[in-house]
Amino acid sequence: MTEPFPLQPSLWAKTAVAPASTEMLSEDLEADICIVGGGYAGLSTALHLAEAGIKAVVLEARECGWGASGRNGGQVIPGLKYDPDDMISTYGEKEGRKLLTFASTTADRVFDLIARYQMQVPFQRAGWIQAAHSEDGLQLAKTRVTQWSKHGVDARLLSREETTERLGTSSYSGGWLDPRGGGVQPLSYARELARVAISLGARIYTQSPVVSLSRVHDRYDVVTAQGHHVRARKVVLCTNGYTDQLVPGLKRTIIDVNSFQVATQPLSDNVRKTILPYGQVSSDTRKLLLYFRLDHEGRLLMGGRGPFREPRGDEDWAHLERVVGKMFPQIKDIPFAYRWGGRVALTADMLPHLHEPQLGLIIDIGCMGRGVGLQTAMGAALAQYVLTGDVSVLPFPLRPINPIPFHSFRRIGLGAIIAWYRFQDGGVQQT
Repeated sequence: MTEPFPLQPSLWAKTAVAPASTEMLSEDLEADICIVGGGYAGLSTALHLAEAGIKAVVLEARECGWGASGRNGGQVIPGLKYDPDDMISTYGEKEGRKLLTFASTTADRVFDLIARYQMQVPFQRAGWIQAAHSEDGLQLAKTRVTQWSKHGVDARLLSREETTERLGTSSYSGGWLDPRGGGVQPLSYARELARVAISLGARIYTQSPVVSLSRVHDRYDVVTAQGHHVRARKVVLCTNGYTDQLVPGLKRTIIDVNSFQVATQPLSDNVRKTILPYGQVSSDTRKLLLYFRLDHEGRLLMGGRGPFREPRGDEDWAHLERVVGKMFPQIKDIPFAYRWGGRVALTADMLPHLHEPQLGLIIDIGCMGRGVGLQTAMGAALAQYVLTGDVSVLPFPLRPINPIPFHSFRRIGLGAIIAWYRFQDGGVQQT
């Protein structure tokens, strides 16, 4: 696998806690459970299995958190892309409410783990603001406040003036505040999940990419690039936006889009007080959304979509730097110190997918940019399913692997869709 963003280290890689001590798999192993993928979902599954006394083996192609788990914006946003009424109408009263409970508490899972295990993860939980970029966006904010309030969330609608005060930019017409959200140093969080899982008995092997997976009699044979085997009763596959051809058809069930980010140098105290002064994180209602926050050392981060191809130079982040200059003119003279990105796994229905194409081969894929909380909570559910075999513990029903039709042409079509979305979004342009 080629490193997709080799230009410079991310901010998170520069400021993260040291990784847990791991090694490459150098021998054949027997295990009850083998987990493929050392991101949030895989590590959370391993941790929750270890809490129950099951010492799973985790195989990671690079380092824990190397993929999107260590490259995202670190925003811990509860819920899904679907609003509460949509979840209930889609899944029915009983299953919809179960899913709603799951989605509503995904952020809690993250902050509870950090507290329970005293993880060395810089974090702040002051809420998430979804800023409305248009009148349609403001109506969406009103709808979400109404719906989540019915389910016990102390959600607040923000006026234009309140939004400007809380964000430090006058670019938005209003928004809403979800108090359940927050922000973490995402790579530190992934590394600490690994450290805790190991301390509880999980065995994690890095630099050990899996090249084949087959069922032999009553066990799975998982083979790494170095030729070593893990023979396990069950396999949990959690590779998300970095999914390859290990399971036929799986890669074609997602579109792995690039999400790019830039970060400034630490802001001076007087400037820092003018941007997100109450400690919230934020993303907006654009179809091609912008997301932004301050990190724990006072840098401003801005993220958004990048080109589908891999980056070729700093110019591929120029659209985000222009956005920062328009939205926050008070930092126009502060240079950008970091540029990086990662892949977000999008499914056709914008929901996570769970598969079990063969008995004992469980697959979790699709996070839609909400992976910090979603995949932490999903890992807890996957661990319960592995332990009990009870499908009712899963937040989503198991479904067959159905590749997206004409998948090879999706990027071409998405290019046209993105151009249309940019036109619809208006306001602060990303290009």
